[in-house]
Amino acid sequence: MTTRLGLSLPQMRQYAIGRDIPEVARAAEATGYESLWVFERILFPEPATQGLYGIPGLPWPDQYRSVADPLISLTLAASATSRARLGTSVLVAPLHVPFQLARSLASLDAASGGRVVAGLGTGWSHDEYAAASVAPFERRGQVLDELIDVCRAVWGPDPVAHEGTLTTIAPSEVGPKPAGPLPILLPANSPRARRRLVDRADGWMPVSMGTEALAREFAGLRALAEERGRTAPLQSVLRANTQYTREAYTGENRAPFQGSVDQIVEDLAAHAEVGVEEILIDLQGAARDARELTDLATEVYEKARAAGV
Repeated sequence: MTTRLGLSLPQMRQYAIGRDIPEVARAAEATGYESLWVFERILFPEPATQGLYGIPGLPWPDQYRSVADPLISLTLAASATSRARLGTSVLVAPLHVPFQLARSLASLDAASGGRVVAGLGTGWSHDEYAAASVAPFERRGQVLDELIDVCRAVWGPDPVAHEGTLTTIAPSEVGPKPAGPLPILLPANSPRARRRLVDRADGWMPVSMGTEALAREFAGLRALAEERGRTAPLQSVLRANTQYTREAYTGENRAPFQGSVDQIVEDLAAHAEVGVEEILIDLQGAARDARELTDLATEVYEKARAAGV
């Protein structure tokens, strides 16, 4: 089975989002990409009080100084395309008021003809949690659980009702409804997160970690799903965070998806063999503008398909 390929949209500071997001989305769909993706970063602390991913001393990428809102970005892409699925990888769910986020995703899905995929996560930035003012960082797992409950309720039949810690919905009609089943994908970075994924989500959204680790994690999730009595298959979308270089990378210990187009394609082929259904390719950080991103994305796509991915 051919692995589906998706592309990250240009949200970073080097892009003119009103022009570039629709243009890149349109070009990617025409090239053959089957999905378009956005991520979430709401601020850039200066000076940083916390390293990237919470790792002390690891600097934040300069492109994070300005990242377009993910749902606005997907709306721009939806208006410029007709077939490509529209995904979030990921929305930091506890930065959002659950009821409002559920309604926004439903409206976008209805407007786009049922193309939205909700990739949700808990994030890691204490400063983002403080700025969002929804809930403290320490309650991030509980907030994600409640947000999933609210989404399922809002997307389901009327009357919608919910009573939780953050959200109380009196029995109400809430529309528009999604055009079809709106899948929720989650990472799985801890035992509790793995259980949440298996019990409550439609699929898994790992980041690039190398083929051996990916295969081991995937096998563990399947075993856990069987142990917990899950019968529905796990969907899977791998996020390939590329580190593109114009020349082949020749240093020691090359990271997955680091190097030239040919090296990135080699890694796409190897990761596809693990059995993930879809690979999201993030190239936007290395491109200087939308034209370069479009050309690079086209080259990667064509060479990946020629390699049998």
